[in-house]
Amino acid sequence: MRDRLHRLTENLHVAIVGKNEAIELVLVGLLSGGHVLLEDVPGVGKTLLAKSLAKSIAGKFQRLQCTPDLMPTDVTGTNIWNPKQGEFEFLPGPVFSHVLLADEINRATPRTQAALLEVMEEHQVTIDGLSRPVPSPFFTIATQNPVEYQGTFPLPEAQMDRFALSLSLGYPEEREELQMIQRLQASQLNPEIQPCITPEELHEIQLACRQVKIEDSLQHYILRLVRSTRGDEELTLGSSPRGTVALVRCVQAYAYLKGRDYGIPDDVKVLAPYVLAHRLIPASGRRAGTVIDRLLAQVPIG
Repeated sequence: MRDRLHRLTENLHVAIVGKNEAIELVLVGLLSGGHVLLEDVPGVGKTLLAKSLAKSIAGKFQRLQCTPDLMPTDVTGTNIWNPKQGEFEFLPGPVFSHVLLADEINRATPRTQAALLEVMEEHQVTIDGLSRPVPSPFFTIATQNPVEYQGTFPLPEAQMDRFALSLSLGYPEEREELQMIQRLQASQLNPEIQPCITPEELHEIQLACRQVKIEDSLQHYILRLVRSTRGDEELTLGSSPRGTVALVRCVQAYAYLKGRDYGIPDDVKVLAPYVLAHRLIPASGRRAGTVIDRLLAQVPIG
């Protein structure tokens, strides 16, 4: 299966100029069974990265363009009356897919954002008292504009906690932006992406990641790190136990990507800012990323 995973990585590099770390982190989110939030200014390739990943997976892909007038039933689906059958018929929403791209998620109202809570956590949708499972595996990539932009609704803590990782792409380097111009001149700015892995194969890789060994000492290190966020004076809200689980799963996926069947402390140090920072509420004037960096320097490994 590692050859399939290698081809998936190569597919993304074909579509995206640079952004090696971001591609790796998105794959960690995918393999860990979690979801990924891409937060950045418009025009840096968030949607292109999400669509390229979706195209590489031979499963059902749905795009949800979030706007203030989007309704919860536009996300989950609804029951409609079928006059020919004389009964209600369920019309599935975009969440019934393998890969869901929720574009500009923070432009949707809080009520509509909440429609994603159940499906992101339990991989099912409950409508009129009946629960319907979504396809497996189910992976959500959400993009979000910075909160200070007009027409945005900040994601509540419960919604942020559903994402395994949150990251920013940032502006490309000068040589990378030059390469984009050269691709544009050659009419190759958005090369065609071909599927290279099936949902069934992806599920097998996800199961293989769960077999990556996390030794007792590493478990305790992760636990000390997460728990240290709950009593820190620079934070008004620390990480939830869901954050602990997400960090373990992401470490397993990261180690698998690196060709190992065991996690190491360096994996935790690489991933902790992306897994934990968006779950924290810093005190006034503080930044969550800075607090995480300090805790990583303070919390002992052994």
